[in-house]
Amino acid sequence: MGLRFHKSISICKGVKLNLSKSGVGVSLGTNGARYSLNTSGRRTATFGIPGTGLSYVKTFSSSKKKKSTSDATKKKEELKKQKEELAAQKAEQKATEMQESELKAAEASNYIELIKSVHKECENDVDWSAVLESPPPFVKGQTGPREAEAQKALDEYKPGLAGKLFGDAKAKEKLTTALEEAKKADAQEFADWQDSYKFAQRIIDGDIDAYLEAINESNPFEDLVEYGSGFEFGTDDPSLMEVEFQVKSEEVVPKTTVTVLKSGKLSEKEMSRTAYYDLTQDYVCSCAVRIAREIFAVLPVGGVIVHAVDNILDTATGNDAEVTILSVLFEREKFESANFDRIDPSDFVNSFTCNMNFAKTAGFKPVKRLGE
Repeated sequence: MGLRFHKSISICKGVKLNLSKSGVGVSLGTNGARYSLNTSGRRTATFGIPGTGLSYVKTFSSSKKKKSTSDATKKKEELKKQKEELAAQKAEQKATEMQESELKAAEASNYIELIKSVHKECENDVDWSAVLESPPPFVKGQTGPREAEAQKALDEYKPGLAGKLFGDAKAKEKLTTALEEAKKADAQEFADWQDSYKFAQRIIDGDIDAYLEAINESNPFEDLVEYGSGFEFGTDDPSLMEVEFQVKSEEVVPKTTVTVLKSGKLSEKEMSRTAYYDLTQDYVCSCAVRIAREIFAVLPVGGVIVHAVDNILDTATGNDAEVTILSVLFEREKFESANFDRIDPSDFVNSFTCNMNFAKTAGFKPVKRLGE
């Protein structure tokens, strides 16, 4: 369906969109910022320098916890490890059919838990003010730290016995070369700092191009994209971000459950219609919450509108049609007061301004988008 904005980006499986400095476009390089979190809880911002392939990495200490990780995600990693161990055992003819069946059933069950709990995952907030307030690596116009160190090494160089006998030209040449490289490294670090400062200023000033660059580069929806869902982000208002979420329930939501029989064989049964529709609603609402969490984490907006679209049966034609099945406005203040580990995503979504028509025996029905 798409969003009707002058500026927007789409992210879907198999496609990586890069943004040029002038706006939206496909390029070989990347601009903007990427944020990551290491195990110590530090936030690292990597700012690319357009056209150079170089980047500036700035680390900020944080009192916040590291990226939220749901129990289902932790279980997924445990199962992955078990699968690798089982593969090794199988190679040695030690794995039993029961072990294989139990692992496959556990993976199927875990996948269901994963798509019901995507709202529990979220990156740490990006503190753009901290980026803006970070001091330069050295005072502009003064000697940089690398240059000073290299100059000191050159000034203090004294040839040894070998140098006195055979000449010290090569040794001095190396030190001179090191000095020039140090000057370039200092200049690049300062330029990188300027780039990060300017980007943070653009974000704080409400530059929509910078907003889209930040979303694209942080790539917070990678796991959802891998499931098959797609996203489009756009806005003409720097206080609000609008997101269209392509659910693709046929690709993402399973229609069967897997169990292990006493014989050790797998049993795959079709879900009841109500169970399938409930799972679809759980996924849609969980994703809507996750989308808003990630946007609020990376951008200083006051609200996020999420439109979920999916292909559902049009009984008038007998064909599937892409329609809006959920449209919700999340306001930051109310949203951020929630305990996301304990909410029911459907109930949470319904507590906001929301258009959603869902029946347990029929699933989603088309709704109007907020603002239309």
